[in-house]
Amino acid sequence: MSGTPTPPIVQLRKLCFAYGEREVLHDVSLSIPHGKVTALIGPMSSGKTTTLRLIGGQHRPQSGEVLFEGQDVSLMDRDQLYAVRRRMGMLFQFGALFADISVFDNVAFPLREHTTLPERLIRDIVLMKLHAVGLRGARDLMPASLSGGMVRRVALARAIALDPDLVIYDEPFSGLDPISLQTVATLIRQLNDSMSLTSLFVSHELEQTLEIADHVIVLADGKVVEQGPPAQLRASTDPMVYQYLNSLPDGPVGFHYPRIPIADDLGLAYQPSRVG
Repeated sequence: MSGTPTPPIVQLRKLCFAYGEREVLHDVSLSIPHGKVTALIGPMSSGKTTTLRLIGGQHRPQSGEVLFEGQDVSLMDRDQLYAVRRRMGMLFQFGALFADISVFDNVAFPLREHTTLPERLIRDIVLMKLHAVGLRGARDLMPASLSGGMVRRVALARAIALDPDLVIYDEPFSGLDPISLQTVATLIRQLNDSMSLTSLFVSHELEQTLEIADHVIVLADGKVVEQGPPAQLRASTDPMVYQYLNSLPDGPVGFHYPRIPIADDLGLAYQPSRVG
């Protein structure tokens, strides 16, 4: 029916997750809209990368649901999970290319692993994906000869090799110079729109994040603090959101972790030394 909103591609419902006794996510509910670029931001150790791993099925929550197009990823068996992962592309932090094979073979790897396509067709697809990221001419190079920005672009070509519905990026801008950073940010936006993808990325680079994102989710202390379009976040009066977006040293996010008074260190109050 015309005008009916498209359901989110990913939904987390009342999700809780812990590493041992350390709870990382508590009662988290969020949605990743279809066809949009969504950014997941927030202070360090707030559960952002863990959220990506839960969506990809690398971790299973203690409670709650992780839904990919209505199916709970956390309840899937191995075959079901692999089938869903074929519909997800992943760009790992720093690219994670295979160091001992060429750029061409890195991009071809998922096609050879997950399809029965003939090599002639794989070649055409690989060159097409490399062309999309501006590196068709680098197909015969080895990863060691690439710059950091080029590594990230090859990794992006590999992430879209299987024409996924969802592309997940873990810190795609980390360690890049300003030119490479802007190039990768622009590519994420352009590929999302030209290939009708859905994109989800974690980043601490706020300028580029707010520039390319349609939807932003702020995580802090394992909870969703706010979510909405960038303009909504910029106008937010939430103390944590305000501190984070304005890079303020003082606020709800403390410098020390865990947050304990200095006087409690070792259970002793400071005693000045006596000389003589």
